[in-house]
Amino acid sequence: MQKQDLQLQQDIEAVIFASEEAVTLQTIRQVTGRDLDSAGFQSIIEKLNAEYAETGRTFHIHRIAGGYRFLSRPEFSDILKKLLAPNVRRRLSQSILEVLAVIAYNQPVTRGEIQQIRGVSPDYAIDRLLLRGFIEVRGRADSPGKPLQYGTTKEFLDLFHLSSLKDLPKLREIKEILQEHEEQEYLTRQDDNRETITRELSRGIDTRE
Repeated sequence: MQKQDLQLQQDIEAVIFASEEAVTLQTIRQVTGRDLDSAGFQSIIEKLNAEYAETGRTFHIHRIAGGYRFLSRPEFSDILKKLLAPNVRRRLSQSILEVLAVIAYNQPVTRGEIQQIRGVSPDYAIDRLLLRGFIEVRGRADSPGKPLQYGTTKEFLDLFHLSSLKDLPKLREIKEILQEHEEQEYLTRQDDNRETITRELSRGIDTRE
């Protein structure tokens, strides 16, 4: 490989590695100053992934949400779920996840339609999802009052490692994920309750002494 080609490959690798979100080919062209065509760029990505596979790396470059980013290989998903589960629970509550699922599968959808599906007001969840950038306003519905309609964003695809909405899991799988999430929250609450009881008992013993 020529020195110039190696430098370009390293530049692309560095840009994708350093980015906190999926990087588009257009962004890579701007940052590197190289007028890459799609075929040439894809060839470099394939070479990098081949090197990662040959050396037994646990990651690869994956096309996702209209761009490219480093992701861990599928066979390491179980161990990484154990690491990331607490962060996911803190980031999105059960109710917010449910609203996000409704929007993902019914977009564009209004607040009223979400409330009709879930039976409770989605206002708080929508505000939080807008703040996090996982949903956006898609326009107004052609109905009385012209209510706002919502849809998911590239950040949503990035969060769940989806290339497009076509990759959304089946509704049955979503229900299983939500059920698992709910069970984890219950176990966390149980642990918190046990810690509280232990502290209170210890305090009572100290007082008697």
